[in-house]
Amino acid sequence: MNEAPETSTETGTETGTETGTEIPPELVTQMTGWRRDFHRHPEPGFAEERTSAHIASLLESFGIEVHRNIGKTGIVGILQRGNGPGSIAFRADMDALPITETGTPEWVSVHDGAMHACGHDGHTAMLLGAACHLAAKGDFNGRIVFIFQPNEEHGQGARAMIDDGLFQRFPADAVFAMHNIPGMKAGSFATRAGPMTASESLFELSVTARGGHAALPHMGVDAILVGAQLVTALQSIVSRKLDPARNGVVSITEFITDGSRNVLPSSALLKGDARALSDDTNHAIEAHMRRIAAGIAAAHDVDITVTYDTIFPSLTNDASAVSHAIAAARTISDTVDPACDAKLFSEDFAHMARTIPGCFMLIGNGTDASHARPLHASDYDFNDDILGPGAAYTATLAQQFLARQDAD
Repeated sequence: MNEAPETSTETGTETGTETGTEIPPELVTQMTGWRRDFHRHPEPGFAEERTSAHIASLLESFGIEVHRNIGKTGIVGILQRGNGPGSIAFRADMDALPITETGTPEWVSVHDGAMHACGHDGHTAMLLGAACHLAAKGDFNGRIVFIFQPNEEHGQGARAMIDDGLFQRFPADAVFAMHNIPGMKAGSFATRAGPMTASESLFELSVTARGGHAALPHMGVDAILVGAQLVTALQSIVSRKLDPARNGVVSITEFITDGSRNVLPSSALLKGDARALSDDTNHAIEAHMRRIAAGIAAAHDVDITVTYDTIFPSLTNDASAVSHAIAAARTISDTVDPACDAKLFSEDFAHMARTIPGCFMLIGNGTDASHARPLHASDYDFNDDILGPGAAYTATLAQQFLARQDAD
């Protein structure tokens, strides 16, 4: 990948002057309609049939080449102009969550038990708006790949598309994604080079002990006692086993036994969640967990089995891709943080950013009412006021990136 232009680290400034794309008001109105339609009709991962069909139809109406069923319900749009050597990809996620909406907007979900509580409806509408504008008025020489990904929430959609030949069939020099953040100034931007979001690993520790009578504990081995020691000992991984500079989280979220009144349990199952900003830290957490479990099992003469499954890998932003993204964002907003803190949530885009250079950008969703409610809250809503800035950022980035690739 070619080097990006030099950018200043001062918020709202950049070296050189370039004009950002302006999204016409009539297109923003259309994007708002698309977003609210997606919100009314949420669909879970790999079941985005209506959503993907609507996306494909819109892309075709823009004159964009459409490829369906990439990674099950995934959609890819290709916009080629001229014969420039550069190619840039953008990803939007389109799946909803199994949550019953408690907010009361006019565009409230029509499906009980499903809603767009993470803003994927907005991400999809922003990318569609950028695609529409670039198809009609884009000034570039090269290729733009629009990726509409299914099943981000369960960490399966990106891998499914990649396994279906996404970047072999539609090569790109870099891939970019964006996510709204409640509580952050509407239309502001933030990203960073290096570690951006954490891995998520789900683990289980299964204790097989020897239950017995509650009045005769010496005749058995209490699985609750063993499990309680595990809960306490596992907290030492982050506090005492890891370098304090290496971010990590280990949380026990479930403690299940087969005990009852007067009966000491013979088994216990502990379930939990671990987060890490690097593969090394994630591997260290797993290794310490297995060592602690083995030691406690030996001390109590019980069996403890450990499973540790990394669902989302950590996401590392490519420095050059970040420089391109910051340069584009600064033409749209005067509030751009080029070195934000890394986030301990997880993002399926990590799979794409491990395949080709990538950058994950945050866009503020606002600080008031439903726009400031946490992601995955039942009364959260995407802020339609950021549709225009989001689409403008994407269109600007596409044109700037391809212009520099063409010049080089």
